[in-house]
Amino acid sequence: MIEAVLFDWNNTLVQFAWDDELLVAGHRAALGRDDPSFTARYRELMLGDVPQRPYTDVLRELGVVDPDTFIDAEHEVWRPAHAVLGSAQALLESLRGRGIKTGLVANSWPDPPRLLRADVDSFGLTEVLDVIVFSEEVGVSKPSPEIFLHTLGKLGVEPEDAVFVGDGLVTDVQGAAHVGMTSVQALWFRADDTQGIEPDFLAFTPMDVLNLVGRLAL
Repeated sequence: MIEAVLFDWNNTLVQFAWDDELLVAGHRAALGRDDPSFTARYRELMLGDVPQRPYTDVLRELGVVDPDTFIDAEHEVWRPAHAVLGSAQALLESLRGRGIKTGLVANSWPDPPRLLRADVDSFGLTEVLDVIVFSEEVGVSKPSPEIFLHTLGKLGVEPEDAVFVGDGLVTDVQGAAHVGMTSVQALWFRADDTQGIEPDFLAFTPMDVLNLVGRLAL
């Protein structure tokens, strides 16, 4: 019996598109000037295959005195790079209409939870989510089991009675599967093809999630 469906954020409920011009514009807004050397050093520390560190630590290493103010200004510039899934609200409302709890579980790097929560609200999704959990708030990131179990605990739902929907095969599919949740890979924005990981189900459209939940409820 499915009692809850949890979702990832980026490239699941919201599409994110990288833009080199926005990177430069974000730094211009945050610094109050163009600084090509800053952007070059930023790329070295933030982009590519590098360990994730607290974003505020990276900014301080780059000489930013007030990281929070920098992050706020940069985040505002990056807004056009985010587009909410057109049917997100309808999907969540439909699930809740069937008596199913809904939730958001996302890794909050580099953006802090306070800004991500504001984004969720601005996209009109706060009222149709029963729980919102960001990794920075609980001290662990997906695919760690703790973040999934923490969220399910807040809902009072056992893992075997929950579905997780996300685009990432490692962070979402594998992480959810390891705690006993049914895993669904969302393919409507991107297709992660990490070798050796298979979801329980594939969802090419949000409607596939609704249909799947209906079948699992039988």
